[in-house]
Amino acid sequence: MVKVKTKWVCQNCGYETPKYIGKCPDCGNWGTLTEEVEVKTSSTTIQNVIKDENPACLINEIEISESIKFPTGFEELDRVLGGGLVQGSLVLLAGDPGIGKSTLILQTAGNVCNYGKKLLYICAEESASQVKLRAQRLNVNSNNLYVYSQTNLEAVISQIDNIKPEILVIDSIQSIYTSNITSSSGSVSQIRECTNMLMDIAKNKNITVVIIGHVTKDGNIAGPKVLEHMVDTVIYFEGDKYKSQRLLRSIKNRFGSTNEIGVFNMAENGLEEVTNPSELFMKERTENAAPGSVIIATLEGSRALLVEVQSLVGTTSYPAPRRVATGIEYNRLLQIIAVLEKRIGLNLSKHDVYVNVIGGIEIDEPAADLGIALAIATCLRDVVVDSDCVIIGEISLSGEIRNVSNIEKRIYEAQKLGFKKAIIPKLSKKLSGNFDIQIIQVPRLMDAITACVSKK
Repeated sequence: MVKVKTKWVCQNCGYETPKYIGKCPDCGNWGTLTEEVEVKTSSTTIQNVIKDENPACLINEIEISESIKFPTGFEELDRVLGGGLVQGSLVLLAGDPGIGKSTLILQTAGNVCNYGKKLLYICAEESASQVKLRAQRLNVNSNNLYVYSQTNLEAVISQIDNIKPEILVIDSIQSIYTSNITSSSGSVSQIRECTNMLMDIAKNKNITVVIIGHVTKDGNIAGPKVLEHMVDTVIYFEGDKYKSQRLLRSIKNRFGSTNEIGVFNMAENGLEEVTNPSELFMKERTENAAPGSVIIATLEGSRALLVEVQSLVGTTSYPAPRRVATGIEYNRLLQIIAVLEKRIGLNLSKHDVYVNVIGGIEIDEPAADLGIALAIATCLRDVVVDSDCVIIGEISLSGEIRNVSNIEKRIYEAQKLGFKKAIIPKLSKKLSGNFDIQIIQVPRLMDAITACVSKK
């Protein structure tokens, strides 16, 4: 009798070992190794694959069709994808449970089907009738949209051969399994093998494949890390599920930039595009803002956004004061506080400091430094920053204000939303363009604090 050979695979990182160990040596997690049957590929199969490969050709002889990219019906999604979906590409969409991944994909499916594309929607977690109920709520109705409730990948491939769709949607990859692997669906081996087979379908049959992936409690995509390397595009759908704002962010894109973001609003009838995100993030801001509230101009990809930064500084009752940063990097906050103490003379060693970016957006560029510093300083002194003033600039450790990229685009966005004044770094050359807004150039942090405070 032939002995079945098994291996232990970490369900978090994909590390393999011939025997069980409690702690994974690679990712350091406990109890994540599960036993799986080891499957070996025969040499005959490998030889057949090699014989079936297409011959190499010169890059100058490759012809690109004009319709290789097609729109999704959402300009915000097209922005993140780099102009639309690419034929034969493999796209991974990930996000927290209940954030709206299936809603976004189903609405996109309805849009592309109305453009004449044939789409096959594989609902591995729902029945076809449940998808129909959601489609009715979202007003999705098309004769080109096929729904198939199935978890077996071989059955899905059979439907692909019969329907011959141009787009394939898998919801979700953690629920799909192939009979070639004996482990259960959602395991590392199943996810890796199923994604590999879907990639083969996308490249050989020129079908655009969109797969939905789950995330772990740490916010990472569930399954092996190789999953993100195999696909062409990785998109995160993020936001607070208790709020209506949703952000679409690309962390990998072979056909476009990874700096772009798309902004949506979750409404009663599904997701709605937000064409002016700055107005959305600041629509609840009042004219009589409280001390510690400032408006900064940040850049997300090619888009300038105006967001509100709030700070709260209070006397601490603990031996070590608290520093809490929401929406900005924690170490960046500590650095700004150190500059305020050393260069401005503010005593923050006995005060708790809380900084929050309104709207749930994450800011990681240094252009927000000046706004954060002014929010902390004005809150400590209990003074109000002009409500019609926008703050732009990076702070050096010496207290100087450094220039930032695309400053004209940031100023233009502030002017478009009705701001009257912009505090920017002192420039070595004249700004290109005419602005109907007062521009105050400041060389140092102390000058910025003086310029932004309301004069009563």
